Amino acid sequence: MSRDWTESDIVDQTGKIVLVTGANSGLGFEIARALAQKGAHVVMACRNLEKAAAAKQLIDAIDPIGATELLEMDLGSLDSIRIATETFLRSHQRLDVLVNNAGIMWTPKGLTVDGFEQQIGVNHLGHYALTGHLLGVLQESGAARVVSISSFGHKPGKINFDDLQSEMKYSPFKAYFQSKLANLLFMRELQRRLAEAKSETISVAAHPGGSSTNLGHESPGGVVSTLFQKARPLTDRLSQSAQQGALPMLLAATGPDVVGGDYYGPTGFMELRGAPVEVGMSKRALDDATARRLWAVSEELTSVTYKW
Repeated sequence: MSRDWTESDIVDQTGKIVLVTGANSGLGFEIARALAQKGAHVVMACRNLEKAAAAKQLIDAIDPIGATELLEMDLGSLDSIRIATETFLRSHQRLDVLVNNAGIMWTPKGLTVDGFEQQIGVNHLGHYALTGHLLGVLQESGAARVVSISSFGHKPGKINFDDLQSEMKYSPFKAYFQSKLANLLFMRELQRRLAEAKSETISVAAHPGGSSTNLGHESPGGVVSTLFQKARPLTDRLSQSAQQGALPMLLAATGPDVVGGDYYGPTGFMELRGAPVEVGMSKRALDDATARRLWAVSEELTSVTYKW
């Protein structure tokens, strides 16, 4: 690129249907706002409809070219995901972009409705199930995209198949890093399968760098977490805004030169901030055998089988 890619570079999205999870705040809100301003019909899939309605009102107040719509969905519940997708499919015959954005970070030990450790459950398994339910309409929509949101936190991540649900030992940090690595493994395996099926739909990923959002404000306790929370005002000042942090995802979702398997993040030091560019992944994220195994485990745990 001859200059930094910005929101103004988003191509016209008129006529496109986009579903963004966790669109009521932070990165998800900025993604939804920017795409609605560029003409897309944005479905804001959120767990808390009251907060989602307030976010929708803020976007609608700027009088975007496109439109917004609310969809109740709890990524910590497989039933909620299924019901939400059934609701979506009753009203929409196409889906051009699915942005798997919602996530939780460094939370105290907890379980989803279905009994999964909540970080792997919400960040990975929930989005695996959601994408599976929507795969048909994505593939019927032509050159559609699935955008998975990872983190530079994927780099220390490791998939512990012997204790995927952290039942034997729980670390909020290791569980989060594992879930973010899972996002990239899922993205790559989905792209491999889409290409094998000769589908026009592509699977890509992005990360926001160090962005000032409400992610991670939940304290899991312990000395390290306590120190992190006390330092949060300083780290927030050193981070980029949520609007800036959303740019890699927006580039992945709309860039005309994006191809399946691409991964975008900030260009600056340690990928913490800066203009969005294509970035690299850890060696573990590029492990095809682990990606295939994680897919098989995810299919077994969620009972969601992708139909090609």
